[in-house]
Amino acid sequence: MSPAGRPEKAAQLKAVRASIAAIEAGGGPAHGVLPFGDARIDAALPGGGLPLGRWHEVLGEGLEAETGAVAAAFAAALIQPLAGRGATVWVMRRDDLYAPGLAGLGFPAERLIQVLAKDEAEALSAVEDALGTAGVSAVVGEVEGADLVAGRRLQLACERHGATGLLIRRRPFGGAASAKTGRGGALSGSLCATRWRIAAAPSDPGTPGVGMPWLGPSRWTVALERCRGGRTGTWLMEKSDGAHPLRLVADLGDRELAPAQPVRLAG
Repeated sequence: MSPAGRPEKAAQLKAVRASIAAIEAGGGPAHGVLPFGDARIDAALPGGGLPLGRWHEVLGEGLEAETGAVAAAFAAALIQPLAGRGATVWVMRRDDLYAPGLAGLGFPAERLIQVLAKDEAEALSAVEDALGTAGVSAVVGEVEGADLVAGRRLQLACERHGATGLLIRRRPFGGAASAKTGRGGALSGSLCATRWRIAAAPSDPGTPGVGMPWLGPSRWTVALERCRGGRTGTWLMEKSDGAHPLRLVADLGDRELAPAQPVRLAG
């Protein structure tokens, strides 16, 4: 790096450190929040909703590390309200995103721009560029990991125009996790505002004979594992056609165990 570029880089790092310090001190999200519409979830998030102008992690379980299908469906539902504010860019390394499936979840596919990256470095670069582009409201990036430096660059890009980023943890061609990946699939040294772990849950079949028989809305078990300025929690959510695209079905946190039943031994 040339001497002329060093002061600019130092100024960028100083700005992102100041932004992170303000949030940790309770300054709240600078670009507003996206509420879930249910106090049981919104109360866990700083400002009463998903912080905008920040980036977030979405992780799956088991084979989801390779397919990413469940995490992608949840991410599409989560950012659906942002689609009307600008373009949504979806960056991937494997060309298997099914736009009609997103439309079936209520996401406006006509507002979607798909970007196919050749490798991990190009994917992260594309996410950063998209986050810093005017007219983009949300960016979804399917990546394996992002170290501390990449996390700072992503946050700086979010702050340029207030775009919101979702990083879906995915290794689209399998293989072992890289050194960037920490325990449990979390990003090492992550600067994300929130981290969500998603698992598929059985849908409610509803009343037989009403609508499509034995097929209810998509459901997910949603664990908020990390939340800067908020608190964690676990909920059962489902896709909704109401004012908010996700509806809370049940709070799965802090449940008391059922009383143990006496064990009878055969005489």
